[in-house]
This record gives sequence, structure tokens and C-alpha cells, in this order.
Amino acid sequence: MPPQILVRYGELALKSAPVRREFERTLTRNILAHFLAAGSTCRLRADHGHLYVEVADAGPAIRILQRVFGITSVSEVFEVGSDPLAIQSRLLELADPFLKPGATFAVRARRTGTHPFTSQELARDLGAAVLDRWPERVLKVRLDDPQVELFVEVRSARTYLSFDRHRGPGGLPLGVAGRVVALVDGARGGLGAYLMMKRGCRCGVVATDEAGPLANGVLHRFDPSGTIVIERTHEEALAQLSKLADGERADGVVLPLRVEEYAAARGAWGDRVVFSPTVAFTDDEVTERWNDVVHAAE
Repeated sequence: MPPQILVRYGELALKSAPVRREFERTLTRNILAHFLAAGSTCRLRADHGHLYVEVADAGPAIRILQRVFGITSVSEVFEVGSDPLAIQSRLLELADPFLKPGATFAVRARRTGTHPFTSQELARDLGAAVLDRWPERVLKVRLDDPQVELFVEVRSARTYLSFDRHRGPGGLPLGVAGRVVALVDGARGGLGAYLMMKRGCRCGVVATDEAGPLANGVLHRFDPSGTIVIERTHEEALAQLSKLADGERADGVVLPLRVEEYAAARGAWGDRVVFSPTVAFTDDEVTERWNDVVHAAE
């Protein structure tokens, strides 16, 4: 069986059924677009609340999925049936390389559907089986901050075992919340565009020459199909931003403003809606958060 990645998403699950279905379809399309842009392929299937991505190589696939808005976390998973003995046997087989002598561990078990055991009972029994299997390793159960976590997700007749969780960007899928255009002339502008994208907005970017690497090297990784225009100066970028807003029928513009700059900027744009997600952030806060975005894009 090819490697399989379990994709989890958060906010989408809170929406009404019709909205949720539309958001899930958008998320699926975005995942496929990211793999296509990376020159890779995948196969997708879904159940209630999760997506499963079959890939050729789990490592690169996880890095791609970590840049798709709407995804909260991903894990490479190993599938087995939902009989407790089958789960135990496969878990012990897979966990062997992770459990070094003296390691602390925890079993995180969840289940969906009807089964003759609870999540707590399954976690207890699997933890006991681990201790019995390797008494010479002096393993210890630690529920808070263990060195090794063994994740067990029982979903009706199928169970998925994993040993790590890689964080995604969260938020909403790109394209479910309208279209904006953003001025990127530094980290504040880059972070503002990113935050609007995280809320589901398609975001056309106009960057100054100096900020071009921020747009092409970072923001483009989160939206490979997004429009990015580079202008030499701040003034030329502002002029182009207005043209792009008209051309893309944008719902608003995203500007890298500080609190004291907002009133003047709002007046300059007339009836155009002005967004500035970073308006309350200090420069240090912007730098810290933008560095996190850059790291996630690598």
C-alpha cells in the first residue's frame, strides 16, 4: 500500500452541512492544485471530518500539505482493521523503533462509530501491552509531554496508527471568502496578506522590488496560482494596487498600516474597503509572526 497521509481540519467541521460540503470541496481542489504546482500527484478520499491522501513519498507530501490553508495537522498513517487484537499487534510492530530504553510514552486513542470498547479502555489496554512487550526497556507512561506519542484513530471498521503530527496553517480554504489585493513592501505587508489568505481570501499581491522575495519566495508557496506583480517603488506599487483591485474586482485592499496611519489611508481609498490585519501589532510582533510564516514555507 502506498504511503497515506491523514489530513485534519478544524473550523470546517463547525459549519452547517451545505457550507461544510462546499468548503471541503474547495479544500480538496486546493490540495490537488498544490500537488500539481509541485510537480507531484496524489489520490484523495474522504470520510466524515477527515481527508486521506495517498502519495508516492510521505515526506515531500507532508511539506506540501502543511502549506494548504484549512488544514490543521497531518500525519502519515498506517491502516489496520478495528479489532482490538489487530490494532495491538500492528501498533507494537510499528512502535518498536520509536520506543528506546527509558523512554516516556502516551497512547492517544480516539474512536468514531460503534465499538465494544471506549477510547479510554483502548488507550489503557494498548499502553499495558506496550509495557508488557518490552519490560527490559523500562518504559514509562507519561500523559503530559511524553517523548513518544502513539496515536490511534478508530473510524468505524478502519483504524489509523501514527506517531507524529505536523501542524498545518489552519484557517479556511483559499477561495471561500472573496478576493482582495495586498500591498507588500516588507514583513508587515507580507504578514497582512498571509493573514487574509488564512481567512479564505484569494489575494493578489503587488510588491515593491525590495519585497519581491517575500512575495515570490513565501506567499507564492501558500498560493501557487496567486497573482504577484513586482513594482520598483512604493508609489508605483500603490498605483498598480488600485489597477489590480479594479481588474480582479477585489472586495478590498490590504495595507501594511500601523494604528496612527489607518485614518489617513482609509480616507485615501474612498469607498474601497481597507483591511489591515497587522494594525495592532508592534514591529517586533510582526517580525516574530512573519518569521514563523517563512519557516512554514520552507
